[in-house]
Amino acid sequence: MAGSEPVTSPDQRKPGPRRAGRIGAILSAAALVLMMFNNNEVSGIEKLWLGGIAAFLVLAVVGDAILRRNGLRS
Repeated sequence: MAGSEPVTSPDQRKPGPRRAGRIGAILSAAALVLMMFNNNEVSGIEKLWLGGIAAFLVLAVVGDAILRRNGLRS
């Protein structure tokens, strides 16, 4: 019978650079928004995709911060 320890991969035990990931996601979202407003060739559906991806990145960062603050994620 195995121990009660959960099975994890080596990369799960060693946390990555959390702050760098957050900064990278926010900078990527900002770049997408800038592309949406500064390029004359972006129209209609392209703006929706750029805005949606930027919103997803920001929501992922906010969701991660909330989960970490509440102790639901290490």
